[in-house]
Amino acid sequence: MIASLQGSLASLMPDHVVVVVSGVGYRVMIPRNSVPAREGDEVLLHTEMIVREDAITLFGFSTPAERDLFNLLTTVSGVGPKLALNIVGTMSLDGLRNAIAGGHPEMLTRVPGIGKKLAEKIMFELKDKLKSGDGLVAVTMLSDVNKDVMDALAGLGYSIAEAQAALSAIPPETPEAFEERLRLALQYFV
Repeated sequence: MIASLQGSLASLMPDHVVVVVSGVGYRVMIPRNSVPAREGDEVLLHTEMIVREDAITLFGFSTPAERDLFNLLTTVSGVGPKLALNIVGTMSLDGLRNAIAGGHPEMLTRVPGIGKKLAEKIMFELKDKLKSGDGLVAVTMLSDVNKDVMDALAGLGYSIAEAQAALSAIPPETPEAFEERLRLALQYFV
C-alpha cells in the first residue's frame, strides 16, 4: 500500500496530477479545487490506493484528515471512490460535520452526483461516526437569507466550504438583506 508520495509535480490536470518519485511517475487522482502546487514544485500527497479487478488507482490529498474523510465516505454503500473524491473536493470536514449535526441533507445535494435520497443515506450512516464538535457552528444557525447567499455563491462556482467561510466572515450586525449579505460574502474572496 502506498500511504504517501513526495516528489516533483510533473503534470497537473483538473482531476489528477503526476508526481515523479525517483524517476517513476505516479498518476494520482485529486479532489477538484485542490491543486497542491505548480508544475515542477516539490509536493507531499497523503494517498489512498484502491485496488479493483480492472485498475489500481491512487487518490491523493493535501492532509491526512482529507484522506480519512475520503475513507469514511467510501464506507457508505452507494458512495464509490469517485463520488467520495467529489465530496471531499466540494465540502470541508467541518462543513460535512455541520450538515450532519444540523440535519441538512440539502447541503450534500449541492455536491454534483448526490441526490436527496443518497444525501439522507450518507447522513444516516455517518451521524454516529462524524460528531459535531471542536467549536463548530452548526448549520441550523443559517437563516433563510444565508441559505440563499450560499446557493448564490455555489451558483457562481464556489465550493460549499468556501461559501461557509465567506458567510462566517460577514459581521453579525449586518442586516438580513440578501443583496447586502451577498456583497459582503463576495468581498471575502477579493
